Amino acid sequence: MPLIPETAPTLSDLRRSLTEAALRSGPAATGRIDLGVSALDEVLNGGLARAALHEVYAAEVADLAAATGFALGLALRAGQAEEKASDRTILWARQDFVDAEAGRLHAPGLNELGLDPARLLLVRARDGEGVLRAGAEAARCPALGAVLIEPWGEPRPFDLTASRRLALAAEASGVPVLLLRVAAAEAPSAARTRWQVRALASRALEANAPGAPAFALRLLRQRGGAAGREWRVEWDRDRHCFAERSLFDRASRTDHAAPLSRPLVPLSGDGQVAADGRDSGLRRAG
Repeated sequence: MPLIPETAPTLSDLRRSLTEAALRSGPAATGRIDLGVSALDEVLNGGLARAALHEVYAAEVADLAAATGFALGLALRAGQAEEKASDRTILWARQDFVDAEAGRLHAPGLNELGLDPARLLLVRARDGEGVLRAGAEAARCPALGAVLIEPWGEPRPFDLTASRRLALAAEASGVPVLLLRVAAAEAPSAARTRWQVRALASRALEANAPGAPAFALRLLRQRGGAAGREWRVEWDRDRHCFAERSLFDRASRTDHAAPLSRPLVPLSGDGQVAADGRDSGLRRAG
């Protein structure tokens, strides 16, 4: 059932789901999240701060799938440092309008990126305020592996103060909070890092099989550190890590503005998902 903030029982349902997740997992890990790319991790002083808010911007609306794939890769990477990473739930708060514009999340596509859909708790809200409220509630739960918050555009309730609340919740719980931004301009926030993501064409494997998801990354902001650097990386779903893509291979000289050979997270084309979520393999709060 979609999470509608004006309806109190649905928020209670979310809290009950978070309590259940807490019973299955211990406290979150601390420290940093290395991405697996030495040059990138060096700039980040060892990796992303785990107990922090990070923003991921899609360069264009067409790059939403790439930004989504990168954010999900960070969420999966966050679990690599933990012994029981596969047990931790990832909560994804998503605005309904994103579904309308880009299609709903597709469980087989998530699985192709390396995420077992059983680990995903999907919360849908009709507006940006509901998404932010659900994300803030989830960010306080130390049992989660990561929290992804995906509003559309620039919701009015999201300002510097609101971002500080998310950052403080992440610091208190130790859970990384990833704010996925699309159709939004950069604005001051309490995010520890801010990323811009563009899609790269994946390099075909043998027999012209689809290659690994690829991203053009730009570090727009890093609190207390260097920024403005760029990397080209690929996602290794088997190892749950990123790998640097050579700047000198033939593909990378021509694919900087090319779309991916297929979506990073395949979306349901007909939008038909069972009301109880069984066809999609995703769990919903409520």
